[in-house]
Amino acid sequence: MRDLPWRHTREPWAILVSEVMLQQTQARRVIPKWLAFIEAYPTPSACAAAPLGDVLRLWQGLGYPRRARNLHAAAQQIVERGDFPSTLDDLLRLPGVGQYTARALLAFAFERDVAVVDTNIARVLARVSGRPLTGREVQAAADAALPPGESWAWNQCLMDVGALLCRPLGPRCSECPLQARCSWHGQGADPALGSSGVSKTQGRFEGSDRQARGRLMKALAAGAITLDQAPVVMGCSTERGVVLVAALVDEGLVVESRGTFRLP
Repeated sequence: MRDLPWRHTREPWAILVSEVMLQQTQARRVIPKWLAFIEAYPTPSACAAAPLGDVLRLWQGLGYPRRARNLHAAAQQIVERGDFPSTLDDLLRLPGVGQYTARALLAFAFERDVAVVDTNIARVLARVSGRPLTGREVQAAADAALPPGESWAWNQCLMDVGALLCRPLGPRCSECPLQARCSWHGQGADPALGSSGVSKTQGRFEGSDRQARGRLMKALAAGAITLDQAPVVMGCSTERGVVLVAALVDEGLVVESRGTFRLP
């Protein structure tokens, strides 16, 4: 099993931070950011009390800053309610928390008998079954495989099988503990392709809006800039720059004041 720092705690806040950071980001990139974030904001109260701009600055390098905004808003909601939610319905009410993250919190923080399905687990289950699975089918397969009383270890191990052995490319089938039960064995069409929950290849980053937005957020972490400066910083046309800045303002990730833009 991979030795990941968030696996050494059952603190719900620390695990929520890790799960939000791990969305669309590899674990090796998350580790130093998670350690720094937990040091700066060890509790929901600490995060909720901080300006969003400070949270966004610490988030730099992870991308997808909406995740930081949602985490900050979730911390504020947790503080307002007075405790950390511990039921599926209550967890789903937190900003940015969907079915996977809510189930992961139940399994990894509260050690409930709950099966989680991330992209690694979805890929393993589809390959074992030998066909693409719908969202309902993959969750049902995960639920059926879950050994009662071993939710924490089972989910972590199944994730690691997908991350280390049953990989998207170059699966190490001969080393897989599920080889005897697998219907695919690395031969023929991959049943994981098109299966619900299995990540698809991301669009090209170079020249994308995501890259331009990231450049702007990095620049804003150092200080305010004007609208004229924004397209230069982002490396795009004036027209595109205006649209992207306006979108960031609408999302609450950037604020405008007297003709300049800064982090909240």
